[in-house]
Amino acid sequence: MKFGHEKLDVYQLALEYASRAFHLTENQNGLNRHAKDQLIRAPQSMVLNIAEGNGKGTPADRRRFFEISRGSALECAAIQDILCKYKTLTPELNKEGKSMLLRIVSMLTKLGHRKCYIQEQAAEYSDNDFDNDSIK
Repeated sequence: MKFGHEKLDVYQLALEYASRAFHLTENQNGLNRHAKDQLIRAPQSMVLNIAEGNGKGTPADRRRFFEISRGSALECAAIQDILCKYKTLTPELNKEGKSMLLRIVSMLTKLGHRKCYIQEQAAEYSDNDFDNDSIK
């Protein structure tokens, strides 16, 4: 069984980007603690807001979380620019990361404007363990 957000291409791509960003921080000895923290937190925020937004019941709530995630993706692009300027990120890695981020931003923009979406069905979360744990 998969959650609805796991079925979204944008979630999978954001997760891949977050993994790349994390591994990038592990291989950068010249990167200060604050830059490492920001490069880890912004991609995590992007992924978490996609998941949370997809679970929201109203289109307005859903759109708000996708917009927050989109902002985190743009923040990731700016972080990469800073790291490139500091010469702790190569132009090649910057280009690869930004290519992923551009796709993520594009998908989130479209998802924020759609009326239809992939979401978990309420029936998938019923209490089927038959352990008589209901309160009487």
